[in-house]
Amino acid sequence: MGSAIIHLVILLLLVFVAFTVHPPPEKEEGILVNFGTDETGLGIIEPSPPAVQEQSSPPAASAAKVKTEEDPLLTQNTEEAPEVKKVDPEAVKRKLEKMEVAKKLREQKEAERIIKVQEDIERKKIEAEQQRQTDIMNRTKNALANSKNAGTNSTSEGIAGGTGNQGDPNGSVNSKVRGAGSGTGDKGISYDLQGRGFQKLPPPKYDYQGEGRVVVEVSVDRQGKVIQAVPGIKGSTTLDEYLLKVAKDAAMEARFEVKPDGPAIQKGTITYNFILK
Repeated sequence: MGSAIIHLVILLLLVFVAFTVHPPPEKEEGILVNFGTDETGLGIIEPSPPAVQEQSSPPAASAAKVKTEEDPLLTQNTEEAPEVKKVDPEAVKRKLEKMEVAKKLREQKEAERIIKVQEDIERKKIEAEQQRQTDIMNRTKNALANSKNAGTNSTSEGIAGGTGNQGDPNGSVNSKVRGAGSGTGDKGISYDLQGRGFQKLPPPKYDYQGEGRVVVEVSVDRQGKVIQAVPGIKGSTTLDEYLLKVAKDAAMEARFEVKPDGPAIQKGTITYNFILK
């Protein structure tokens, strides 16, 4: 039953769909064939070719006219170029002159600033030099005032015992070292390092017409080497720069006894008496 129904449906589709005949065209068309005068042809008259009918076309002018009326005529198919502004030479010249004037003003201000900085530096140097000269004068006055003191209130001073003051009568009153060569009158050099002996005390090397006493504060390490020397401390009677320099140089060459159990840095003094030669 199923097979019969399926075949019946297919047959109906073929009848109504596949076998449908299209209606003939309203006007039949054919192909003209010229058989000439052949005996097998029909007719004895040579048919003439059909008259050629010229196809009418609208005039070109009208079409152009209509197109002109419908669409506007394009005169340029590219974008409008930007308008080039004319350069005013006078305006450019004035602008350059203003820039030049501003540049000169900046240079002038910079030069004035540099001059001012240099003047400040020079002024500070002069003030520092004046202060240094004032300090030297004050220290010299104090040293000279101290040198005029005639004795002390003590009745005896020294390490050997007994009454009186031990040392060279011509030595330095500020030196605490007594004994041979410990004064400033015999050899012109004395030192004070809290009982620590010396190995070398070279005299200053100088050829200078000047005199006075220069006390140098020295810092000595455990090996006896002088690692720092400051000339012109309290007790000096002159602050001549040349004498201070040669005294410092001589103090830096001095050597003292090695003291492993002593302080890392021990401070003392070396006194140099400069006498006119």
